[in-house]
Amino acid sequence: MKKDDEHPQRGAAVPIRSRTYQEETAAEIAAPVPVIRDRARDDNRERAAGGAGLGTVALALSILSLFVLPILFGAAGIVLGIVARNRGANSLGAWAIGIGAVSIIIGIFILPFF
Repeated sequence: MKKDDEHPQRGAAVPIRSRTYQEETAAEIAAPVPVIRDRARDDNRERAAGGAGLGTVALALSILSLFVLPILFGAAGIVLGIVARNRGANSLGAWAIGIGAVSIIIGIFILPFF
């Protein structure tokens, strides 16, 4: 079939080009969806997910330090709690830091008298 201006071909990839059609149409129907995602929000979610496991381990070490080797496990709980807070698990990290500090204080100042 020969292309000419009188009888344009119609198809998925072939636009209609003719001098008889003078309309201007738009392809969009709704507002365009942004292709670029908000990286800051996604990074925060990934950081919080990565810090939750570390925060749980830090909290477990800090609680364990109340019963066994308070200086060693308490210090490990504090260090892991700081790392967990930096990765987004704020509450778990803060609890691990607090319990680890209390355990070290009890281990140094109170337990030697018993």
